[in-house]
Amino acid sequence: MTSTVPALGTRTAEGSALQAVLLDMDGTLVDTEGFWWDVEVEVFAALGHTLDESWRHVVVGGPMTRSAGFLIEATGADITLAEVTVLLNAGFEERIGSALPLMPGAARLLAELAEQEIPTALVSASHRRIIDRVLTSLGPQHFALTVAGDEVARTKPHPDPYLLAAAGLGADPARCAVVEDTATGVAAAEAAGCHVVAVPSVAPIAPAHRRTVVPSLEHVDLAFLRGLMTQMR
Repeated sequence: MTSTVPALGTRTAEGSALQAVLLDMDGTLVDTEGFWWDVEVEVFAALGHTLDESWRHVVVGGPMTRSAGFLIEATGADITLAEVTVLLNAGFEERIGSALPLMPGAARLLAELAEQEIPTALVSASHRRIIDRVLTSLGPQHFALTVAGDEVARTKPHPDPYLLAAAGLGADPARCAVVEDTATGVAAAEAAGCHVVAVPSVAPIAPAHRRTVVPSLEHVDLAFLRGLMTQMR
C-alpha cells in the first residue's frame, strides 16, 4: 500500500539530517507479539504438540518462514510450511478482531510525525493481508509507504525491507531512523545502514553503535529521533 510521496526537499525540517522514520509493526506499534505466540501455541496444540516457552524468544520477530519452520522442525509436526502459514495467518486475523491495543506512546508518535510531515513507512515481516487489517487500528494516513514481508524476496533479518522503504521515500538509509522491538528487526535495519531505536518487547536487546535502547515509545519523539542523526555519526 503506497501513497504519493512529496519531494524530499519539502518534507524535512531545515537543518535536520533526519529524512525519514521507518517503523516496525508487531510489538513496536501494536501490542501483538503475544497474539502471535498464542496462535502458534494453539495451532501446534491442534496438531498434537506442546510448544516450549523458551522457543518464544527464537520465533519472535518473524519472518514466518523462519519462525514456523523452526517450530515444525522442533516439534516434528506433520505439516508443511505452506499449510501452517495459512493456519497461523487465519488464527491471527481471528484474534485481532476489529481493533488492536497500541503500544504506549505509539499514537502520540504517529500523530507528531504526521503533524510535522516527516516521511514515515511501516516495515513489517507480517504478510500484506495482516498489515492491511492492522492499519485500520494504526491509521493508514500515518504512512506514506508500507512494506510487507511477503512483498520482498528476502525479509528481516535481511536489509531488503528497509532498503526498499528508504528508496520508496527517496531517503538515504543512513539518514533514516528505524524503530524496532526484536533482534531480527534490529539486524535488518542495521544491515541497511539505518540508525536504530530498539524498544524490546519479548527478549532484551543490548545497546550498540548506531543503536539506542529505550524502555518504551513514550521515550521517543521527533526531537529524540533527530538527535540520533547528530549523536551517532
